[in-house]
Amino acid sequence: MRAAIPSAWFFRCFPDLRMSDFSPKTRRPARKFRPEPFAYHQELTLEIETLTNLAQGIARVDGWVVMVPFVLPGEKVLARVHANYKTYSEADLVRVLEPSPHRITPPCPLFGKCGGCQYQNFTYEQQLVWKQRQIGELLQRMARIDFPVEPVAPSPREYGYRSKITPHFARPRDGRIGEIGFLEQGSRFLIIDVPRCEIAMPEINEALPAQREDVRRRASQYKNGATLLMRVSHGRVLTQSNEAALEKVGALELEFLAGDFFQNNPFILPALVDHAAQQSSAGGARFLIDAYCGSGLFALSCASQFEKVTGIEISETAVRRATENARRNGLHNCQFTAGSAEHIFRGVTFDPAQTAVIVDPPRAGCSEDFLAQLFAFAPATVVYVSCNPPTQMRDLSKFVENGYTLQKVQPFDLFPQTRHLECVMTLVKKPR
Repeated sequence: MRAAIPSAWFFRCFPDLRMSDFSPKTRRPARKFRPEPFAYHQELTLEIETLTNLAQGIARVDGWVVMVPFVLPGEKVLARVHANYKTYSEADLVRVLEPSPHRITPPCPLFGKCGGCQYQNFTYEQQLVWKQRQIGELLQRMARIDFPVEPVAPSPREYGYRSKITPHFARPRDGRIGEIGFLEQGSRFLIIDVPRCEIAMPEINEALPAQREDVRRRASQYKNGATLLMRVSHGRVLTQSNEAALEKVGALELEFLAGDFFQNNPFILPALVDHAAQQSSAGGARFLIDAYCGSGLFALSCASQFEKVTGIEISETAVRRATENARRNGLHNCQFTAGSAEHIFRGVTFDPAQTAVIVDPPRAGCSEDFLAQLFAFAPATVVYVSCNPPTQMRDLSKFVENGYTLQKVQPFDLFPQTRHLECVMTLVKKPR
């Protein structure tokens, strides 16, 4: 288990301190530590060449790749090796020797220790530049496609944008609850205490102290650890998953359960759905299918561009919610159906040549069964929205194999200060 590292601004304020001043004295290499090409805790002076899409800096020592977190391209750093693998090594940052001109002081004192953010030390303009570049590199490496990527659409808010957070805590010990927060950087188990989250909306940070105090006061009621829910809805903070949440997206007002999935950056959502509407209707399609419709975000946002819209969702409760949202917003050309995983397009009577499909799958991407059914239906246009570009690139290869051409790649920065982003691809079926 990796130890957390102090944030870069700390070393800048205290340049005489070293990583060893903070590392546990009992820290030892893992039992399966591979001793080559570097010894455990061997220190290396590295030139950072680039960043991966996981926000890791890449350097090379005699051609051997070394990956370091919380560094920026062009920097010279001192790093300490903690793992060697078959084709690369990982190292912790000890000190920035020559900083990038784009390095800034992160506003969060937990940056570098909390695993939530990776880029608070990077100017926002350059975050966008590198996210655009990383999408292009993923296209080339995973899909074998050289295609221009549009500049990343920025979030109107760089901080204070998240409408939902889910802090968690471990099982009480001696009748007391310890840290309430998020996973520590580099750990799958350790939780770091987070009394305030800089990327959460102000309403959440105002409510967070009382929520933390209430949980600790009721420590005896918890036998195990738990995850808290905090979601903003019209200025209120909801904490129960079955409470009805409301979100306004452009002229639409959508209701969904607080615990259900819904995009967590409401400030950029109008731009995202407008783009999906424009791209799905650009080819002249008369009909739209929203294949992962949830509570109806894309289906309802795009409804004005089409004669008829069908939203398909496996969850029957989500279908009822989407139907109610259509009624709430006075949209009469939309219908929502509960489709089984095996027969997603059963009952769809639209002419495929006149139909566009929007897909917004979970992080795992589209399943093989779904793609087989989509390709059999063969819609004229597919607008693929993804929060996990690597799985999107994997699926893109299958679209190409099945006669689709890539028309546009537009990333949206729904997650400033982090390595995550939303990417929208427009795919058009080749005429036979």
